[in-house]
Amino acid sequence: MTRDAPARIVVEQDGARTRIRELTASTYLRPRLLGSGAGPRVALVAACASLLAGDHLRLEVEVGAGAALELVEPSGTVAYDARGGRADWTASVRVEAGGSLVWGAAPFVVAHGADVHRHTGIDLEPGAAVLLRETFVLGRSNECGGALRSTLTAVRDRRPLQAEDLDLTDPVLRGSPAVLGTRRVLATATLLGIRPDELADPHETALDGPGALRRELADHAHLAEDALEPTWARWRRLVGQTRPARTVTCRTAA
Repeated sequence: MTRDAPARIVVEQDGARTRIRELTASTYLRPRLLGSGAGPRVALVAACASLLAGDHLRLEVEVGAGAALELVEPSGTVAYDARGGRADWTASVRVEAGGSLVWGAAPFVVAHGADVHRHTGIDLEPGAAVLLRETFVLGRSNECGGALRSTLTAVRDRRPLQAEDLDLTDPVLRGSPAVLGTRRVLATATLLGIRPDELADPHETALDGPGALRRELADHAHLAEDALEPTWARWRRLVGQTRPARTVTCRTAA
């Protein structure tokens, strides 16, 4: 398995400025600064065709105290036929007190024959917030899709906030009405660090701690994401990435 250094994005607040302290590319990803509004917007640009058998894509994101960051994916990720192998995708996120991260991930497509493990780990300090959207697509057109296992663990102030293990490796089990049924797309919006005053949609679920999530099943990615949009827009306002900011890039490693 190919395991090289991770792509890294580090953001910090310096007075009235949001400072990009580090943008480091990896074999698989090249972070690129797009501009700033509430905070910098960074695109996760694919550096090569992935995910193939033996690939291990790793991403590390650090948001400093009081800083705001938005991650953008210009294109989706495809896990290709593994031909007996396996691929891994890992993201490690840390958001310090008063910081915020908004990440509307593009569709993650699991092609026929693929075998991929995806893990997202999120560490929040008190007062931090994360809004994440994930869209899993099992198979390209006219495919049943390969094996996907996705885990997400989030801690806040060193205490567990959310732990999820989504096992979609068995096509028979995931076809159960209790899992996906006949649908092949699962989209999820996850809010961490903030408790909404109300749940405006019956598909929204409050976490035991500060946070909530909403899921949507559909036959196509755009339909699932469109259904999530009202929740996404409302929760994004809660995260509050609306204040003006000045962005300075300090270090970029290609």
